[in-house]
Amino acid sequence: MRSSALWVFVVSGCFLTGCMLGPDYRTPDTPLPATWRGAAAGAEREELATWWRIFNDPLLADLIEQARTGNRDVYQAQARLLEARFRSALAGANLLPTSSMTMSASQTGSSKAAGISAGTTGIGNTNELFRHAVDASWELDLFGKLRRGLEAAEATEQAAQEDLRDVLVSLCAEVALNYVDLRKQQNQLAITETNLLAQQETYDITRWRRMAGLTTQLDVDQAGLTLENTRASLPSLRGSVAQAQHNLALLLGRQPTDLLTVLSASAPIPQAAATVAVGIPADILRQRPDVRRAERKLAAQTAQVGAAEAERYPSFTLSGSIGVESLAYANLYTAAAKAFQMAAKSALVLLDFGRISANVGIQNALTEQALGLYEASLLTALKEVENALTAYTREAERRAALNAAVEAGRGAMSLSKTQYNAGISDFQRVLEAQRSLLSAELQLTASDAEVASNVIRLYKALGGGWAAENSREKTEHD
Repeated sequence: MRSSALWVFVVSGCFLTGCMLGPDYRTPDTPLPATWRGAAAGAEREELATWWRIFNDPLLADLIEQARTGNRDVYQAQARLLEARFRSALAGANLLPTSSMTMSASQTGSSKAAGISAGTTGIGNTNELFRHAVDASWELDLFGKLRRGLEAAEATEQAAQEDLRDVLVSLCAEVALNYVDLRKQQNQLAITETNLLAQQETYDITRWRRMAGLTTQLDVDQAGLTLENTRASLPSLRGSVAQAQHNLALLLGRQPTDLLTVLSASAPIPQAAATVAVGIPADILRQRPDVRRAERKLAAQTAQVGAAEAERYPSFTLSGSIGVESLAYANLYTAAAKAFQMAAKSALVLLDFGRISANVGIQNALTEQALGLYEASLLTALKEVENALTAYTREAERRAALNAAVEAGRGAMSLSKTQYNAGISDFQRVLEAQRSLLSAELQLTASDAEVASNVIRLYKALGGGWAAENSREKTEHD
């Protein structure tokens, strides 16, 4: 009869495991603009996973691929993901029974002073007990505490996956930005060296003219001043080139000087197409890993509310064992030594002075914080895309003006030399034309780099640079 009552309890508990307390998570319905303010009308969404290929620079593509497999921040993010997966597996295992095998041998000796009366049987005797059994226990998740914990662990694992993807997004952008900076520094160094040769020629010609009595020492000194000022800028530019090379090596997880040979040759600044397609704002929800991570953290925290509320209700645990036990080891594995035990336990907190209620309040407050963080991350993402679009458009306009300025500067340089040699213009105009042309060429190079950098920042803002099949994710569960 007692066994029947116990099994009724077990079956009833199994039916009750469908109940879960707390709010069921739903993705927040966040209104988004239909289009980007700075985007070209009718633009289609580009493939974002490998956006760097739009620059058609094989070396850049190779550097990014090396960084994705060698960067130390990626290793750390992968380790965090692996930890989250094991925590999720642990939370799932908590829903299942646990069992263990025990083997024990004990010996007890009774005290004569503990006897009920003189002559009590066994007083002062030594008793032995041998036991070999399989024990099992199972906490019935009647109110969803463990299942909410599993929900939270799974959402946390997904957040760790998004964290890895966010690292990849930032890494790809950082490699590309540093590569563009390297090419800018190399091109500015080449421009400066070319101008230095032209200024050296002007200085030499001025000295010869002074020796022939065709000009003054003032012109020679001014030409020398311009020449040496330009020469003085070379060490700084060479240092910037070396620093950019070192930065790229670090991003690839390499020694600072490992890429000096690969990156020593100058190359043009990579340029993308004139029009960059960006899709629609709703794509941000699907693509930006930081937004996706914030949403998964909100889901995890929402589940914690249910787990906290379940503490208000009783817990139920089933336990049992089956095995053999005997006072004599020789009889341990005989039919007469068979033994079993079944038990059910319920526990309910009666008085905790508001601890559970306080914890529920804490979890609700944390959920509100997570919601605010999610909404803030979405707004930040929208802002970053709009800023990148604006910066790209305006810098492209500036580059066009600088390109015209360089063309005009070259014309002015040629004309000033012709007029000076013909004696109809002073030497100051030649020097001014040289300085203006050098400044315009350096600014144009910087603008070329800034346009490329703004394209990179735009794709980073869109969440480009990750794909599950391309990331070196650790998937071991053993």
